[in-house]
Order: sequence, then C-alpha cells, then structure tokens
Amino acid sequence: MPEIMNEIANPLRVEVEAIREILAQHGRLSVDVNSLDEESDLYAVGLTSLATVGIMLALEDRFDIEFPESMLSRKTFKSVSAITEAVSNLAS
Repeated sequence: MPEIMNEIANPLRVEVEAIREILAQHGRLSVDVNSLDEESDLYAVGLTSLATVGIMLALEDRFDIEFPESMLSRKTFKSVSAITEAVSNLAS
C-alpha cells in the first residue's frame, strides 16, 4: 500500500519542485525559495505583481496550462502551496 501512495504523491512532489525552480528563476524573492515552507507568504518575501506575471507565464509553459482571468489574483500566487493547488486544478 505505501508504494501506491508514493506513486500518487510523486507527481505532486515533481510539481512542487518545478514550481520552486520557477519561483527561484522568476520570483525575484529576497530569500532562497528552498528555505521557505509551502505555506510561506511569497509577497512577504518580495514577490511583486510584475514578478507574478513572469511566474505565471513560466508555469503555463512548463505545465502546458493557461490561467483564466478569474485566477489572476494574489490569492493564487500567495504561497508554494497555493500555486501547486492552482496548477494541479488546471492540469487535471
């Protein structure tokens, strides 16, 4: 049974790692993104609306998704966890 859980959780782990890479490249954060937990407020560590656009475009390219206008808000990009949830919803 644990093997099945690992297979289910693994794609999500890959997504989180890819999201962290994109944040490191495009986020212009004042701290190393890998030092943050998944619920840390990205805006509190320097994320700007301009950087969010770059992150959104990189996520769309990496995951072959498109963010609808209704998801273009601070709430969607507030944390690694929020971004992961948005990407997962759009990719499914």
